[in-house]
Amino acid sequence: MLSIKKLKFVIVSCFVLGLAVFMAAMAPKPVSKTPNIVLFFIDDMGYGDLSVTGALGYKTPNIDKLAAEGMRFTNFMAAQAVCSASRAALLTGCYPNRVGVAGAFGPKQGLGLNPNEETIAELLKANGYTTGIFGKWHLGSDSVFLPLKQGFDEYYGVPYSHDMWPLHPWQKQAQYPPLFWIEGNKQVKEIKDLDDASLITGTVTEHAISFIRKNKKKPFFLYVPEPMPHVPLAASANFKGKSERGIFGDVLTELDWSVGQIMKELKVQGLDDNTIVIFTSDNGPWLNYGDHAGSSGGFREGKGTSFEGGQRVPAIIRWPGVVPSGRVSNKLLSNIDILPTLVKLTGAKLPKEKIDGIDFVDLLKGDDTKTPRGNFLYYYRQNSLEAVRKDNWKLVFAHPGRTYEGSLPGKGGQPGPAPENHDFPVALYNLGRDPGERYDVYSQNPEIVAELEKIADAAREDLGDDLQKKTGKNRRPGGKITK
Repeated sequence: MLSIKKLKFVIVSCFVLGLAVFMAAMAPKPVSKTPNIVLFFIDDMGYGDLSVTGALGYKTPNIDKLAAEGMRFTNFMAAQAVCSASRAALLTGCYPNRVGVAGAFGPKQGLGLNPNEETIAELLKANGYTTGIFGKWHLGSDSVFLPLKQGFDEYYGVPYSHDMWPLHPWQKQAQYPPLFWIEGNKQVKEIKDLDDASLITGTVTEHAISFIRKNKKKPFFLYVPEPMPHVPLAASANFKGKSERGIFGDVLTELDWSVGQIMKELKVQGLDDNTIVIFTSDNGPWLNYGDHAGSSGGFREGKGTSFEGGQRVPAIIRWPGVVPSGRVSNKLLSNIDILPTLVKLTGAKLPKEKIDGIDFVDLLKGDDTKTPRGNFLYYYRQNSLEAVRKDNWKLVFAHPGRTYEGSLPGKGGQPGPAPENHDFPVALYNLGRDPGERYDVYSQNPEIVAELEKIADAAREDLGDDLQKKTGKNRRPGGKITK
């Protein structure tokens, strides 16, 4: 029979042991050095196109859930407001004009991302990752520029925007060749009409899920550049006519479903907690398509402009146990910052050549005292510096550019006018008070103007400026097939 003293010792020991077991169970799980990565890159999705950012007429519960379980960024910039340039920036961590990419590449144009550039896929592959892309590439449709030449192990998708086909609304001005799905480097199936286009989102989803299943036992990088909601819009039978926002709402509902299916598969395979999920867009909405276009969320202008509606995009990052849930960050960031951030999180090596991205790992982990990016350059067209930003101040230089204002938008898939050579005057905006860029305070703040002009002068020396006939000292050539 135990004495009172021994009995007390046993009770205390059991209590301490139980407490230790409880605390161990409640402690955060150690983070793997090789997390999986899923990167959603949506085409022409505006800042206001999610429920969580104010969308009306449809809901995006799966994407909203990513925001609730991760961190949402409200000051996140596409590097340029156009397809190929933005994609080059995302994958290389560079301003696209640094790597010789501008605009949107057409079919068999002989142009693409230079294979000498190191992409996220190549850097992660060198660190033991399996890499796959399912969706829209748009960094060169010639075989020498396709994803398998840029670090990806698998590819199934479309080589460029799916409006570059014979059914384009502007067919009389630009006759395009047939559009095919590409698997690896081979054309496998033609997208002939809108019925075929209605299968795009489902097809991308199926291939992404298959990739997860095949690679569940090793680290992977899954890049999902969804072709929708770029026009022409088409939703599958399960989603057509289901929203209050017409075909655009139907397409967004299906895209949200796609994100949900991929997230569900991660959970089924036991990969949910060890996967970094990134969700963002290549640029703002193509506003002159009216009811077939999204919302800039109140920001000025849209796709193809260097105003906030063209370049400020939704951005969400989720990684349970590492990224605090339910956080909102208002710090200035860009899609060029994703590459160095993933490199640091995975232990991969940075590219050998200079990049422009800045890692924001500390901010991502919840340290709000960190401000990784202090300024940002708004380049457009071939190499025109149209604006610079420091903190909340944005200096817009006089430049010709696209405008959606003053013209009625189109309807039913047909575009309205969007003049390309509107003359924008020099102006200074305080985005902290005036995110819509409506109140020019240039004359009231000469010291701010001078400070921003110094940033612009340095950028012109480094990257050039067509508007001032400067080539820049540190630009690299894009990919080009010479005959």
